[in-house]
Amino acid sequence: MYVINWNIEFKTEGIPYELRTVESIDIECSIDNLSDTATITLPEAYMNQVFNIANEVKRGSEVIIKAGYDDDLKTEFVGYVQDVLTKDSSLKIICEDALFLFRKGVKNVELKPTSVPKIAQLLIDQIDSSYTLVCDYTITYEKFVIHQATAYDVLKKIAEETKANIYFNTEKKQLHIHPPYVEKSGEVIYSLQRNVENSALEYKKAIDRKVEVTVEKTNLSGKIESYTTGTTGGEKVTLKVGSVGATDLKKIADAELIRRSADMYDGTIDTWAIPFVQPTYTATIKDEDYPEKDGKYYIVSVTTTINEAGFKRTVKPGIKLS
Repeated sequence: MYVINWNIEFKTEGIPYELRTVESIDIECSIDNLSDTATITLPEAYMNQVFNIANEVKRGSEVIIKAGYDDDLKTEFVGYVQDVLTKDSSLKIICEDALFLFRKGVKNVELKPTSVPKIAQLLIDQIDSSYTLVCDYTITYEKFVIHQATAYDVLKKIAEETKANIYFNTEKKQLHIHPPYVEKSGEVIYSLQRNVENSALEYKKAIDRKVEVTVEKTNLSGKIESYTTGTTGGEKVTLKVGSVGATDLKKIADAELIRRSADMYDGTIDTWAIPFVQPTYTATIKDEDYPEKDGKYYIVSVTTTINEAGFKRTVKPGIKLS
C-alpha cells in the first residue's frame, strides 16, 4: 500500500518555513487560465495550539509544494502566496504562480508596428528581467496600445485575441506563449478499465460539429478586414480582434476552428498521483469497450487534490491529436 507524502516550504525574504500539517492541498492548472493556483487548507489549531503563521507566511512569500508516494516526491506547484484567509474554523493559504508578479502596472506606450514576442518581452523587462520568454507564436500587430494596465491585463488581452496558450513555468522562470495545442511537455497513458478511477467522458466527432469561424479586425485606415474558415452553414462564430497583421487573421481563425470542431473528449477522468500529468501533456487514452475512441488527446486541465481521502487528479482531455 502506498503512503502519501508531501512537503510544503515557504520563503519570506529568503527565510524558509516548512508546514508540519495540512488538512488538504488543492491545485488547479489549465491552459484556459493564465495562472495555476493552489489552496492549502490548515486546521485552525494543531496539537491544541492555534496556528500563528503571520510572521512566516504572508502575501508575496514564495511557496513550493511537493507530493507523492513513499517519499518519491514531485514538484506539484511553485508560486507565491496571494492571501491568507481564516474561514470555517480553518486557515486557507491562497497561492498563484508567477502571474502574481505580473499583476503590477506597466508603462503606457503605443507600439506600432509590433508583435506578440516583442510585447511579452517588454512586460518581462519591466516586471522581472530574470524571466525568459519562450514564444513561437509570432502574431503581429499594426498597433498595440498599453494604457493604465497591468502586465496581467496585457497578457489577458493577447490570450483573448490570438487564442494563444500562455502560461508560466515558475520553477524555471519562464513565460511561455504558444499556438494552441502545439506545445507538448510530456506523455501519459490511461486505460479506462485499468488506471482510471472514474470516467465521465463524452466523445464528440468533428463530423457532427459544423462550425464557421470569422475573425474581424479594423485596420489603421478604419476599414474592416476579415477571414472566414470552416463549414458554410454551420454554427457561426465571429471574433473581433485588435489591429493584428492581415496575414495573421487566418492563424487565429484556424486555432478557434480546431478548438470548436475537432474530434475530442468532453468531460473528465479521475486518476491517482501516478502517473504524473500536467496540462499540455499528450494522453494516450484506451477504452477496451469502445476501441474506435482510442487515440492521443491533448490535456487541457488537471485538478490535484490531496487530503485524508487520498491523492486524486481530475484530468480533462481535449482535442484528439491522432
